[in-house]
Amino acid sequence: MNNTHSSVLNKVAYLILHGFDKSYRWHSRITRDAQQRFEQALWQETQKAVKERIAIYERTLADAVGEIYQQVFPHQENNQFWLDLKTRYQKILSDHPQYELAETFYNSVLGRIFKHQKINDDMMFIMPTRCYLAGLQRHLVVHSFDTSGTVRRMLEDIFSQYHFDIAFHDMQRDLQHLDGALRARLNREQLASVHTVEMLKPVFYRSKSAYLIGRICMPDETLPFVIPLSITEARNAGEKHKIVVEALLTERQDLSVVFSFARAYFMADTQHPAEVVAFLHELLPHKKKFELYIALGLYKHGKTVFYRNFLAHLEETNDQFAIAPGIRGLVMAVFHLPSYGVVFKIIKDEFPESKKITRQHVKDCYKLVKMTDRVGRMADTHEYVNFRLPRHRIEQALIDELLDCCANSIELTDEEVIIKHLYIERKMTPLNIFLEQQTNPALITSALNDLGLCIKQIAAAHIFAGDMLHKNFGITRGGRVIFYDYDEICYLTEREFRTLPKSDDPYAIDTLSVGPTDVFPEQFEHFIVGKKHLKQELKALHGEIMTAEYWQGMQAQSLKGDVPDFIPYNQAKRFVN
Repeated sequence: MNNTHSSVLNKVAYLILHGFDKSYRWHSRITRDAQQRFEQALWQETQKAVKERIAIYERTLADAVGEIYQQVFPHQENNQFWLDLKTRYQKILSDHPQYELAETFYNSVLGRIFKHQKINDDMMFIMPTRCYLAGLQRHLVVHSFDTSGTVRRMLEDIFSQYHFDIAFHDMQRDLQHLDGALRARLNREQLASVHTVEMLKPVFYRSKSAYLIGRICMPDETLPFVIPLSITEARNAGEKHKIVVEALLTERQDLSVVFSFARAYFMADTQHPAEVVAFLHELLPHKKKFELYIALGLYKHGKTVFYRNFLAHLEETNDQFAIAPGIRGLVMAVFHLPSYGVVFKIIKDEFPESKKITRQHVKDCYKLVKMTDRVGRMADTHEYVNFRLPRHRIEQALIDELLDCCANSIELTDEEVIIKHLYIERKMTPLNIFLEQQTNPALITSALNDLGLCIKQIAAAHIFAGDMLHKNFGITRGGRVIFYDYDEICYLTEREFRTLPKSDDPYAIDTLSVGPTDVFPEQFEHFIVGKKHLKQELKALHGEIMTAEYWQGMQAQSLKGDVPDFIPYNQAKRFVN
């Protein structure tokens, strides 16, 4: 290797690393400022910060690629250049505290340069270069607390480690609540057996809440130990915001819901994300590590870890990709691998006349959901380009369907099916299938009630779901209803909610002057759910969503800029403050 070649490799390798470091510093700055936004109850600024942080990655990626083009003409370099560059980059990452994220940034750079045409492990970090040994840096991200004294003393020690610039509203009351809740959860023998309490050093901020996240360690089991915090907002001039302890969460199910795939990303400032994720994974072993990276707002690296997990799953299984169960969508073709917990969604080449939208509109809708607070009711989606599947693992019926409705997005080779543009989303049971198959009246009522709550909570987040047919909702194993069809989603203020005129003519709607943004909520009862008894039950539970007045009231709140509270855990566990 001559000196000139070596010098160019060094420059390009360091340009990529500089681009990553710039991205992560920017990401960390916005994340770090979450504490101040929380303390000052700057909720609208909090929402803006969420959008800004998501946009950082693409901006710094574009800057890095532009700087590389000033050093070399990438498409004139041979393959050996890129093989050598990966080796050089790997060397300069040897002691980097976020090396795993920096590898993903490198992948993004090459993906941008080659338009995702050269996805292989020789040139990119498709597989990790080293196995992360969890625990070696645990002391950098975790506080450990002495449990030899009283519960009260331990709680006081915990709060002494977290420094806020505002006071607690009533710390003594909060400590009493936590002491009582812990004693109610653990009997005397269990309390005596607790040998360690560990708390993550970063505070986890999201929307109007903050969370102290840790665990109680006993000889035979480990329990989550999570303390949600909120703010008492100042009502009068001169009054100050104060912090309130809201609850104590010690069940994995509670923590799992807090880290749900249908909620906005946390802001938790750390220079050691792999160690934080490892700690969280020990608390939530049923969640994949890619889900936890995504929950921290490191969604690009989460996609990388997902892809690695997906490749490993393909190696371990032999089932075939097939058309997903449920009613075919008008906008998306959806398929799945039965043994894997996601669905794959491709925008169709053409839409029926009833869908007066474009492909770009659909992509914009999915981006809107990415940028907004999903409030536990809208599934997160992840976008991929040139996603490759082994052809022999795909049912011929699925290949035929994709070629029929998504040919512009599909490329076939003898060995692969390459999908040029794809969304991946958590797999759920479509609500229409659940309601058809369910025979337990109580579970049907619970699902219908949660469907209404889902629609209301999305509206409270200033979003109109649009196409609210029950086939566009899924239900999780825990019975929670989640919306996942976004091609007609929009802000509430982009629609005109109108009352139907009184008429004996069932077709009176046809004589109305109907604009493209007009919505008549009274008609919702005819199409949200199909069968008459389900319609009646939904109307009895949530009849207000079928009135224009309800939606006009939600619009008024949106226009005022209200940011509502969305409590992700069981309300019964909240302390009485």
